[in-house]
Amino acid sequence: IVKKNAIMMIDFALQAERQEGKRPIDSIFEACMLRFRPILMTTMAALLGALPLALGTGTGYELRRPLGITIVGGLIGGLFAVEWVKRRIGEESSTGDLFAAPIALGLAIGRIGCFLGGLPDNTYGKPTSLSWGVDFGDGIPRHPTQLYESAFAFVLFLFLLRMMKRPHRNGDIFKFFMVMYMSWRLAIDFWKPEVRMAGFSAIQWACLGMLAYYLEMDS
Repeated sequence: IVKKNAIMMIDFALQAERQEGKRPIDSIFEACMLRFRPILMTTMAALLGALPLALGTGTGYELRRPLGITIVGGLIGGLFAVEWVKRRIGEESSTGDLFAAPIALGLAIGRIGCFLGGLPDNTYGKPTSLSWGVDFGDGIPRHPTQLYESAFAFVLFLFLLRMMKRPHRNGDIFKFFMVMYMSWRLAIDFWKPEVRMAGFSAIQWACLGMLAYYLEMDS
């Protein structure tokens, strides 16, 4: 959310500077004033949507909780929160292309931190007998799924940079990022010891829902 909002404010400031001839300091001040309400609304929507999932208890909480603390839940919640705010303020253009690549790079770096976090981070993979299995402190070699995702996200980041330099329809870059990342998480989470329902974890069901959403948009 922080990266998205910063990029959107800079984009607004650059437009004011180039099109209206304003000074940089005046441009960024106007951008902050114009974007404060949607920034506050999207941030609160994401937080209020995630907290019940992250802190909830009761039957099935172990299946729902990952959606409240994972990047998948953040991306999905942020997407729908932004779309809701855009409708409220009458914004019709897609605003996601600007921050698809930064999010991918942030994922690549962040997953290294998850790897260093070890077992408490709960992002490790299933036990494996492969030579590159990593012992996170419990004596069991496991798939370093954090590093798998870090490598995937960095390659995706480079590909998104290339896409941005080529002609494309507004919104295509963010859609490509979401489809690729949701497809990746759908696949890689089979290598994680997750709680499953009907063969899929809560995160995988969310990924399937988003893939269906984008498929419906293209149909």
